[in-house]
Amino acid sequence: MIMKIISNIFFILLVALFTACSGNKKAASGGGDDIAMQPVGPTFVADSAYAYCEKQCSFGPRTMNSEAHEQCGEWIMGKFKEFGLAVVPQETTLPGYDGTQLKATNIIASYRPELTDRILLCAHWDTRPWADNDPDSANWRKPVMGANDGASGIAVMLEIARLLNADTAKLGVGVDFVCFDAEDWGVPRWSDAVDNGDSWALGAQYWSVNPHKKGYKARYGILLDMVGGQGAQFWREGMSMQYAPDLVKRVWAAAKVVGYGSYFVDQDGGMVTDDHIPVNEKAKIPTIDIIAFYPDCQQSSFGPTWHTVSDTMDNIDKATLGAVGQTVIQVLYSEK
Repeated sequence: MIMKIISNIFFILLVALFTACSGNKKAASGGGDDIAMQPVGPTFVADSAYAYCEKQCSFGPRTMNSEAHEQCGEWIMGKFKEFGLAVVPQETTLPGYDGTQLKATNIIASYRPELTDRILLCAHWDTRPWADNDPDSANWRKPVMGANDGASGIAVMLEIARLLNADTAKLGVGVDFVCFDAEDWGVPRWSDAVDNGDSWALGAQYWSVNPHKKGYKARYGILLDMVGGQGAQFWREGMSMQYAPDLVKRVWAAAKVVGYGSYFVDQDGGMVTDDHIPVNEKAKIPTIDIIAFYPDCQQSSFGPTWHTVSDTMDNIDKATLGAVGQTVIQVLYSEK
């Protein structure tokens, strides 16, 4: 019995020693214990992100093959260039579920492109062509403005890019902002087509096997989807927990440090088909999805405006944008 206790103590000491020795190593997916315990980095300006969100919506719904889509894409690229980032448009034509040929552009904007050690931030910039989850079926074939589902993630990334460029204390790691296209052309509920999940995230699927740089790698990726809604919370998305659980812990720990633990809830949400799936499975970059979860919403667990004509600026909350933006800043500036 005594020998067993001694053996157990010896084993525990070995584990503790191994943990201490390995704690300084850089892990691709990170861990909650390597987040700075005090707020670090610049202050995220929610008013600025809100304005970027509003500007995208001013073009109208950014549906594939539309003039509004083309104009907004040019504006997004122009803003990243204005903030000093190297911008690469990845243009291609992708077949939609219905055979429609979609003129897609993944927009890649790189902060400190000369560095090989990199982090991926991503969001989609197209909007849903059909409001097929609207409570009024008369709206099911109308386009969605996409203030939250599309514009909010891009807006947060643009503000982070602006802050990185303005900060004289440069990060020691490069950051790639990837704006995925053709995410929301998935099979609509009124269609008879079979939805096996492959009709969604078309731009991310393409980029994941055809990255903007051959052999591209990143420590990890963070996807921002629907990060501006009123009353939004972010639960631990199921596929993120499967692919990069340590990174989830790291991001949720960062939220607590900067005072936004009430937004990032320590509970498991559902599993979501989103852009992070091909990035994990095909690009092999451990990537998580920060995506809104409304457990008590009858309309949708993605919130009351998801894929409805009500996804407008009237339902965007600066506080939500600020919570997500400051959390991501904390993660980035905790990098060693």
